[in-house]
Amino acid sequence: MSVVVVVGNPKPKSRTLSAASLVAEKVAGRPADTVIDLVDFGADLLDWSSADVAAAVEQVQQATVVVFASPTYKGSYTGLLKLFLDRIGGGALREVTAIPVLLGGDLRHSLAPEVFLKPVLAELGASSPTRGLFIIDKTWEDSPELAAWLQYEEPVLERIRARLEAKAAA
Repeated sequence: MSVVVVVGNPKPKSRTLSAASLVAEKVAGRPADTVIDLVDFGADLLDWSSADVAAAVEQVQQATVVVFASPTYKGSYTGLLKLFLDRIGGGALREVTAIPVLLGGDLRHSLAPEVFLKPVLAELGASSPTRGLFIIDKTWEDSPELAAWLQYEEPVLERIRARLEAKAAA
């Protein structure tokens, strides 16, 4: 029944983290239960024996909803997020609803969540019932992209909220 945010920005406490937390709150109707800022792991992301990274992977695998967010670097998500996603086994997110979110400088990269991040999440077994969300990073706080996405995806978001409520009641 948990809502988790995973942020792959190499800058700690980034706009990406703030925007992803806002998206999670809008999707779930409440703040995220857990926020995983991958930059905090540092070199541990490269250490396959890291208990801290393994615990974060477990939190993601046990979540109901996960917002995966990254800035757009070279037209795609960051290597930092890729390092974390590589720690998750194929099909391990079968029970997870994933929301792919990328922030970037302009709309030229607006398809990046759909084209690059969503297929990886599908390979891991996650269900991504909404379109991927792209937000202009400088206007994330009052994002017209987020407002339009929320309006368009509202029927799907209602089903996600109902699933969260049902799991909480169980």
